[in-house]
This record gives sequence, structure tokens and C-alpha cells, in this order.
Amino acid sequence: MSWRLHFLGVGGAQATALGSAAAVLEHGERPMLMIDCGAEALTAYLARYGTPPRAVYLTHTHFDHVAGMERWFFASHFDPGLRGEVRLYCHAGLVPWVQGRVADYPGVLAEGGVNYWDTVRLVPCSRGFWHEGHWFDVFPTRHHQPGTSFGLALAGSFVFTGDTRPVPEQLGRFMTPGVLLAHDCALHGNPSHTGVDDLEREYPPEWRERMVLYHYGSEEEGRCLAGRGYRVALPGQSFPLQPPGSTPCTNPN
Repeated sequence: MSWRLHFLGVGGAQATALGSAAAVLEHGERPMLMIDCGAEALTAYLARYGTPPRAVYLTHTHFDHVAGMERWFFASHFDPGLRGEVRLYCHAGLVPWVQGRVADYPGVLAEGGVNYWDTVRLVPCSRGFWHEGHWFDVFPTRHHQPGTSFGLALAGSFVFTGDTRPVPEQLGRFMTPGVLLAHDCALHGNPSHTGVDDLEREYPPEWRERMVLYHYGSEEEGRCLAGRGYRVALPGQSFPLQPPGSTPCTNPN
């Protein structure tokens, strides 16, 4: 069965016309794992797949990446087939931030008697996690403060950086032949995000050839990035992936 990475949205926090930056790992044309859950991203997910996600991985807790999680709770809670069965994977260091930003609102239901985590099953991780029989590696990235953002990799298939500055020291573990690298990149970088000049300074040409760029600031920025020879993801675009390898990049035991 085929593997694909589908982009629900590709925009930076202010580029709402491009949708919240988020993607879905598809296996056999079925959604396997949603990566980030911004408000526009959840809307795009429901429009494409018709039902709420059964599994979400969070890279970090900025609102353009978590603002759909309240709606996800309600959509899942009132479906007996989903209540308590949907999973949220995130690095253990993010748990206090997720709790404070999403789950700690007093009275998640007006009627009371329900906790956010009664409906959404929290699965904290550190090095990575198992999902549907596959090991996913989690690695730290450079976005705002240390320890607040984490990328995701499926060995032999793809890497998704989330919001970050360049992290060649992390990506080197995963860039085996044929791996797709989905990387944060705008036309101009800043202390929390990568710019195209940063890519060309920090990464070897053979990595850049396998990049798909997202989290840029406008349609015009996307055209400029494409004009410099990069693949640039568009909202609703999918990219084929190699099937994942059988050996995890880090030992899960």
C-alpha cells in the first residue's frame, strides 16, 4: 500500500489564507497520523476525511498548531466510537504546556463531570513512540525556547521538522537515501524560523534536493522559494513517500 504526506495547510502564523501548517501521514489512502492541529488544519482535515483524526502528534504548543484541539475534543467526545479512543502524542516536556493551553479550562463541558483526557488519550514520549506497529522518532528542534518544540521522523520515509531554525545535527540521523524532508522555511529567517539563506548555509545540496518547504508567509513568498529551485508545498498537496524501513533510528527499548 502507498504512503503519502498530505499538507493540510502550509502557512506561517499570520498567513491564514495558506492554512495552519500541518500534515497527515496517509497509508493506503487512509489517514494514519495528523501532525499538529491548528484551527484551519482541523477544518481541512474534516473536509478531506469526513471524520475527526484518531491520532495527532504535536510538534509544539503555539496556537496556530493547537487551536483546533478544543473542537477535536467535542467532535470526539460526542461520538461513542471515538470517545477515549483518539490519541495525542507529544513530547513529555510539552505536557504542562498542553495542559495549560488546552486541557485545563474549568469545566470542559458545561454539564461537568468530564475531563479533557477522558476523551483524548494522552501518550507522552521522549525518544519516540509506537503507532500502528511503526516506531516514530521524536527529536528536539530550535524554536523559541529550548525544550519547547520537537520534530518527527519515520525511518526510511520522511522527516517533519515543525517550526524551527536549521538543525543539521538532528537531521543527520534520519537523512538516508530517498527520505523526504519537510522543512520550515520562509523567504527570510528570524530567531525562531528558517530562511532560505539558512538552508543554503546549513544543509548539503543532497538534502536540499529532497526538501519540501512549508510555513512560509504568503503565496508570493512561496513563488519566490520555488523560483530558487525548491519544492514548495501548497495547501492540499500530497507527496509520495518511501515505505518506512524496518529498523528504527533510535532503539525504542
